[in-house]
Amino acid sequence: MAKRELLTEDEGYRMLARFGIPVPAFEVVTTAEEAALAAGRMGFPVVMKVVSPHIVHKSDVGGVITSITGEHEAREAFDRIMEQVVTHLPEGRVKGVIVESELPRGLELFIGGKTDPAFGRVLSFGLGGTAIEIFRDFSLRVLPAGRKELVSMVRETRGYPLIAGYRNYPPLDEEELIRCLAGAAALFEQGEGVVEFDINPLILYNKGACAVDARVYREEVSAGATRQRHEFEPSLLSPESIAVIGASADPGKIGYAVFRNLLTFPGRLYPVNPSHDMMQGKKAYPSVLAIPEQVDMAVIAVPARFVPGIMEDLGTRGTKIAVIISSGFRETGEKGRLLEQEILARARKFGIRIIGPNCLGVILPHRTLNTTFDPTDPRQGHIAFISQSGAIITTVTDWSVPEEIGFSAIVSLGNQLDLDVVDFMRFAEKDSETRAVILYIEEIRDGAGFLSAVRDISPKKPVIVLKSGSSAIGRKAAMSHTGSLAGDFEVYRAAFIQAGAIPVYSLREAFDVAELMVSQGYPEGSRAIVITTAGGFAVLASDYAERFGVNLPPLPPSLIKDLDSFLPPFWNRANPMDIIDDGGVERFARVLDTLLLHEEAFDIAIVIAVPSAVLDPTLLAREIARFSENTRKMTIGCLLGGDTMKGGMRVLRHHRIPNYGDIENALRAAGRSIRISGRKRIRDDDLAG
Repeated sequence: MAKRELLTEDEGYRMLARFGIPVPAFEVVTTAEEAALAAGRMGFPVVMKVVSPHIVHKSDVGGVITSITGEHEAREAFDRIMEQVVTHLPEGRVKGVIVESELPRGLELFIGGKTDPAFGRVLSFGLGGTAIEIFRDFSLRVLPAGRKELVSMVRETRGYPLIAGYRNYPPLDEEELIRCLAGAAALFEQGEGVVEFDINPLILYNKGACAVDARVYREEVSAGATRQRHEFEPSLLSPESIAVIGASADPGKIGYAVFRNLLTFPGRLYPVNPSHDMMQGKKAYPSVLAIPEQVDMAVIAVPARFVPGIMEDLGTRGTKIAVIISSGFRETGEKGRLLEQEILARARKFGIRIIGPNCLGVILPHRTLNTTFDPTDPRQGHIAFISQSGAIITTVTDWSVPEEIGFSAIVSLGNQLDLDVVDFMRFAEKDSETRAVILYIEEIRDGAGFLSAVRDISPKKPVIVLKSGSSAIGRKAAMSHTGSLAGDFEVYRAAFIQAGAIPVYSLREAFDVAELMVSQGYPEGSRAIVITTAGGFAVLASDYAERFGVNLPPLPPSLIKDLDSFLPPFWNRANPMDIIDDGGVERFARVLDTLLLHEEAFDIAIVIAVPSAVLDPTLLAREIARFSENTRKMTIGCLLGGDTMKGGMRVLRHHRIPNYGDIENALRAAGRSIRISGRKRIRDDDLAG
């Protein structure tokens, strides 16, 4: 393990200054008399601190004295610091005492950097001192980050009004702050061996800024092993022949379920089991070598110890991809990890790609390919669902059928011995049936490859990410499940957003957002108009819009004038629009037609309807569909209720218009799409710059 070194404060100051970050006047002294002379030269008041690579928290050992106003005080301060440090840390190496100018009060901020195991260098910013720990008001960016990212980083914090100016307080020097952030980013990327740092506080003034404390850690880092990525050929998932090794006649065995699910496969199917001549109507073979022709794909469901030998047989038969359902590998400990490496070595020898091990398998509904033991046959659709948990896949496919959610691909990653989440994201990128990607992530090993894939894919196909481990207990569970570090959730979330992915917090939300994006794409902006006949739901819509970042602008006078020509005189003339519940479908239709004449006033139209004696939900849905076909704006349905509204829900689904049975879900999905659309514009501007 590389030795980590804490730079002394004067070394840290010099490094900050090299990268354009202002620091106070300072001198390092080794005697009381030198301290007095140095303080006199720079002018009082001054601060004095112990200088030692062994002392991180100087105040804890009596190593900091402030507000020194004379030479006599400076001599006394030097002696006191040396006495306190020797008492508290007799073995610590002390370089001396730093004397620095004491600066006037200002806004205390924090700039930090950490090296994340998945994503590398991460820059952080927030309120300084203990405030960051109390309020957790900070922002993160994975480096490199352009100027617009740094500006956004500052402005998205809740404490930004303290910088921008509020009430009678004038604005502070935001431009200087941005320069300091850029300098800190450059320090982290170019400072020799810097692996962690924090500047706390950076004091910001009306004019200028200054770092008055800095911790910088360096490490002699050798070029680490990067994940070797072998290009994945998507055609490998279009096999003409499949062998199921471990196929079983026992309904209680996984090999039985896997083989049963493959019976609809349109190509040649070979069960491999030495104990049977026939298997579910198919001729069985005692080994792969007994199959009379080439096997394109193998699905392996036998005990782990047999898998290395099977890989040799597959190599002999010319097999190019293997789905290893079997468990008993890395997730069990060191012995299992070594077994995995043996399997990988044999696969590499023959050019065999591996899905798994310890996975559920792969489902490609449009290709009638299901290598899993999942009892549910999912519908065809346009969502690629890639998951590090097989149990989550079986749960999702079970509820997806009655919800009429369809898939282009379902992939269980397992231990990702070879093919990983990045490979299958790239597969989804090229797949003509995929229009959106949902990821369930526990940990990422190739952060750079992942972010690159998201940046490439998300402009064309939205990438929605559910990351486990948002709580301390969740992080511990993820580590136990995957056998490796789950990573810092906040860094993951920041990296997702920065790259263009949409982070979500539940499976339901993931599919709500995916269905919206599959059918509607990215919204042009954040302005939504809500149309309803239910005043209570109009109020709720306002609440949820504010919570999720959906802008409900006032209706323009020209639109109000046109609506006044046919709506009852007591309609609310506001957004959300309460158009009164006595008009039925015709009133909704006229409102929607009027909105088509005022498309410049909104980016999203949300129609909320409830069961009513005067409202036919099927006819209303047809009007919403007609509106959607004649506008480029995002259209969202909220037909609320039960069986009464199902006819309308089916019509909306037929026309690929998302319907939400809860207003909160609708506004949350819209808000997620708006946020990432805005982030995408920041990213594009940075790239252009």
